Amino acid sequence: MDTLYTETQAPVADVATEIPKSVISWAAILAGTAVAISISLVLVVLGSGLGLASLTPSVRGVPSPGSLAALAIVWIVLVQWLSAAFGGYVTGRLRTRWVGTHTHEVFFRDTAHGLVTWAVATAIVAMVIGSATSSMLSGGIHAAATTTAGATQGAAFSNSVAPYDVDALFRTTSGDGNSSAAAEGRGEATRILARGLTAGAVSDGDRTYLASLVAARAGISQADAQKRVDDVVGRALREAEAARKAAATTSLLTALAMLIGAFVACAAAALGGRERDLHP
Repeated sequence: MDTLYTETQAPVADVATEIPKSVISWAAILAGTAVAISISLVLVVLGSGLGLASLTPSVRGVPSPGSLAALAIVWIVLVQWLSAAFGGYVTGRLRTRWVGTHTHEVFFRDTAHGLVTWAVATAIVAMVIGSATSSMLSGGIHAAATTTAGATQGAAFSNSVAPYDVDALFRTTSGDGNSSAAAEGRGEATRILARGLTAGAVSDGDRTYLASLVAARAGISQADAQKRVDDVVGRALREAEAARKAAATTSLLTALAMLIGAFVACAAAALGGRERDLHP
């Protein structure tokens, strides 16, 4: 019996033991998330001020959609990388020390903590921006608060009509662009142009009708009105296409900057964890 018991009983040394506790340090992650969000907020305010200063109308004219997109991309990269670096580093330095753990496992846990910190901060910022956007739309506020919002506004502007283009259509030879005859056709012309910009092209029928409308309201010949319509429509379509391309480029590079921000957070957390283990 004693021999049989000894054979069937597993030695104590072969029994795998595991501590019933997660290795994730939520306190360190939340601290790093708070740091990342705070730095993002500071950079948002700073970027808004610098963006508004650089976009102030001057003798150089209004910035193009490409310029807006470039400013937005630079700002997004700066916000993502700096906030991710500081947040990940703080998380790595504040996490609990894992005693008796292989260095490869420690490295993985540190990078995972940095990734979770970046994910939590990104989710919170996305929820705040979504809530703010919803409140702005429900309250009827359409002003952009940051450079990024200004670049995103370019996508919405691509489907709208610049007031200058409508004024150029009904400009009279006498310089009286505010006559009642010209004012009556502005609303209809605006709707026609807006529909054409949304569709990506203004049909020949709409162009001919606009030319007749402009000739009657502005007091010019049909040929001059047709040329004026073609010039305005061509310029509006080019600007709309440029705005669409700028918005698409901004979206793609924003996603890339966010992915790189995740990598920066992981690397910073690994660096912070390494320094934390060097100075227990």
